[in-house]
Amino acid sequence: MTSESDLDPELDLVLERDLAAPRALIWRCWTQAEHLKQWFVPKPHRVVDCLLEVRVGGACNTTFEVEGNLMENRGVYLEVVPEARLVFTDAYTVGWKPAPEPFMTAIVTFDDLGGGRTRYKAVARHRNADAARQHREMGFHDGWGTVAQQLEAHAQGLGA
Repeated sequence: MTSESDLDPELDLVLERDLAAPRALIWRCWTQAEHLKQWFVPKPHRVVDCLLEVRVGGACNTTFEVEGNLMENRGVYLEVVPEARLVFTDAYTVGWKPAPEPFMTAIVTFDDLGGGRTRYKAVARHRNADAARQHREMGFHDGWGTVAQQLEAHAQGLGA
């Protein structure tokens, strides 16, 4: 669990939302490529390719199209706790090969609030303060906030 005491304000960016969708559906949206492609980047940008091997050491690869440019993100899962927690990083690729220019590790938690609601928390942990500042200036809170709304809407469309 990532508690408030684990957070470093110079390295960690945090987004927390209560989503009006059940935890099982939010989990499916995060762990099945056909769903992740629908919401994972702020529209009108889109995910054009996605490989999710949701297991420790499995690939967590996405390719985005942003204003006509392709952005590849290659990484691995570090921790997988079904319907509760995903941790993935771009510091390594499949086979635990170090990435040449890692950017962040994401810690995403899903807490069941009951009544079909989920507390969703995403922590973007960076290797240094400059990387965190860059991510903040890129629009972390607005971007990840928009994506959380898109996630909620997509999960709601899946039904129970």
